[in-house]
Amino acid sequence: METLKTTAEGVIAVKAKEVRAFGTEAPDKTLQPIKINRRIPTPHDVEIEILYCGVCHSDLHTARNEWHGTVYPCVPGHEIVGRVVSVGKHVSKFKVGDHAAVGCMVDSCRECQYCKEDLEQYCEEGNTATYNSPDRHLGTQTFGGYSESVVVDEAFVLRVPENLDLAAAAPLLCAGITTYSPLKHWNVGPGKKSGDSGYWWFGAYGR
Repeated sequence: METLKTTAEGVIAVKAKEVRAFGTEAPDKTLQPIKINRRIPTPHDVEIEILYCGVCHSDLHTARNEWHGTVYPCVPGHEIVGRVVSVGKHVSKFKVGDHAAVGCMVDSCRECQYCKEDLEQYCEEGNTATYNSPDRHLGTQTFGGYSESVVVDEAFVLRVPENLDLAAAAPLLCAGITTYSPLKHWNVGPGKKSGDSGYWWFGAYGR
């Protein structure tokens, strides 16, 4: 599989390879082993061998099409932690062997006001979610972390400290940041009170 993509460096050919994953073909089917396409890293990409992927309830809703709009086959998972196995020639933040993580987004337009303010979640064209979003490179849908590897632009990859438990770090990519973000936004700190719903991981992290 090969597609063409226009980048700041010009038009490049984007090739793909098959990798193993767990996904579902229909809302009433269970997850099962399938093969999906991942792009071969382009100049700004990081390829990550997935070691752990948390399970978010969003994964279940999407797999079952409970929010409607699921594109099948669907491979969920947006709490991804792993090891860098290759990098594109222009990647500067990561090297092979680094621990890295990917959360709920893997791309955006990079050009609108929100993207330029590091608010890619509000991208005017629509951000590219880690799974079940239009893939800006391959023209299919994105596939999540229930797979052996993932390829993501370094702008959407996070570094994981070497001393952090990788399995425990995975839920930080969704529940963790969801809890932390409003605390930071509202400057919650010593002497201030906050409340949370106590729902699943949110409550655990809130405490």
